[in-house]
Amino acid sequence: MWQIRPEEPGDTSRVEALVARSFGPGRIAKSAYRLREGVHPEPGLSFVAVEDGTLKGSVRFWPIAVGDTRALLLGPLAVETKERGRGMGLALMQRGVDDARAGGHHAILLVGDVPYYSRVGFASIPEGRVMFPGPVDPARILALGLGEGAFESLKGPIHRARIDDPVCADSTPLG
Repeated sequence: MWQIRPEEPGDTSRVEALVARSFGPGRIAKSAYRLREGVHPEPGLSFVAVEDGTLKGSVRFWPIAVGDTRALLLGPLAVETKERGRGMGLALMQRGVDDARAGGHHAILLVGDVPYYSRVGFASIPEGRVMFPGPVDPARILALGLGEGAFESLKGPIHRARIDDPVCADSTPLG
């Protein structure tokens, strides 16, 4: 059985390799990737699944804003191909959702398939209520409110909540 634990600095290269294997070189052209560019994951909200000393899955959460509301962006969620179907991805997500809720975060968004992500509570955002900074199928924009009224309050353009790399000065951080 695998163990879910916080990602450690020594995991970074293995996580990046897993993400590259899982999503290929086209991943960097996706709109969700643009929101992560120049930003570090939200502290304390990156997790890995390890079994027999081998990293087999990972998930990270990133700071974003929807309009003036701070939120998190889930992704990438990556699991080694031969390990899929065992519940590892769901366990990674659930750990992140639980810790985000405990940490007082407002909501989590992602781009993904409703049948899979709805098992953790994500639902489609009504079309036109949020605007991604690039092409995204609106039916794949999902959210999970972490408190009373949080899902309903998500409105407006989605952008980075902060910039960690001064080279990426095309987004305005929130105060």
